[in-house]
Parts: sequence; structure tokens; C-alpha cells
Amino acid sequence: MLTLYHAPRSRSSRMLWLLEEAGADYRVETVTIPRPDGSGGPDPRNPHPEKKVPLLVDDGEAIWESAAIALYIGDAFPEAGLAPRIGERGRGTYVSWLAYYAGVVEPVIVLGFLGLGDRPELRATFRGRDEMHARLVAALSEHPYVAGDRFTAADVLFASVAHWAREALPADGVVEDWLARCNARPALARARAKDEPPGG
Repeated sequence: MLTLYHAPRSRSSRMLWLLEEAGADYRVETVTIPRPDGSGGPDPRNPHPEKKVPLLVDDGEAIWESAAIALYIGDAFPEAGLAPRIGERGRGTYVSWLAYYAGVVEPVIVLGFLGLGDRPELRATFRGRDEMHARLVAALSEHPYVAGDRFTAADVLFASVAHWAREALPADGVVEDWLARCNARPALARARAKDEPPGG
């Protein structure tokens, strides 16, 4: 059985969604993390090397970082269709989008929130918000999901951004339509029902 180390309403919430999409047999170990309002704090029960979430444990082995967990779950549950298999057409595009999420999208969003997104040296490294938005709109103008014609783990990562910062994604009709498709998935509803903090 998989164990997800999880803090309610955090970046690990999308891993609940992904595990529900996979049909995985898993348990949730709820831990605390520091919150922006000053509440919470590092949890000594959390095996993450930096006490962050998400962290997934499978047969004693830890997997951390959202893109790595998404890749792992997609490959571990091939019957769920959340990832093209190695050698299957679309695999390269899919893994590229996972890496783009971790290496471009999150840095661009965070730097933007910090007011640093227009610094030339950072734009040269990570790109800017306009470039990131254009890439996503272009992809979703060509096909219904981020990596192609089917829903994948990449869609979970990208769509989850809108759950905590809708303004970080482009205001475009193709994006709205894609979000509607993602948000209507039954697995997301199941995950949200499990994502309530203790006491409600």
C-alpha cells in the first residue's frame, strides 16, 4: 500500500486527486507544515527531508517533489491511462510537460507573486509569465489536454494551480474549457472530500 504524507489544502492535495485517478490503494498520513498565516510547523513524523509535502512512500521507498510523484504514479498504474508508456507515442511530450511544470511554471508563478518576475536574469532562466501562458494556450488550442488528446498526470499538476491561484493561469477560453473538463472529473470530487483538515 502507498502512503501519502499530506497536509490538507496544500500542494499535496493534488496528489490525493492523482491517487484517486489511479485507483490506487493508499493511506493518508496527515502532517503539519508551516502555513502563511504563521500556524502549523514542521512535523517530526514527516519523513520528507525538508518536512514538506507531498511525499509518497511505496514499499519503504520515498518519492518527493510533485513532478516526480506524478511520474511515479502514472507509471505505477498503467491501467489508469494517466501516462503514455515508455516507447509509446506521446511519452516524450508528456515527460517534457512534467519537467516544464517543475522547472518553469512553479518558478514563474512564485517569482511573480514575489514581484521578481520581470528581472531579466530570472526571465532568461525561467521565462516569463507571458511566455508560460502562451505555451499553455498553444497546447490547449491544439488538443483537449496539456500533453495531447487524453487526460494525464500532467493535467493534474497544471489544473491544480487554478485551485489555489486561478490568476496564475491564462485567462483564455481554451484554458477555461480545459479547467472545466478537469474539474468535472469524479476523482477530483473524491479527493476534495478527503482533503478536509482535522475538525473540518
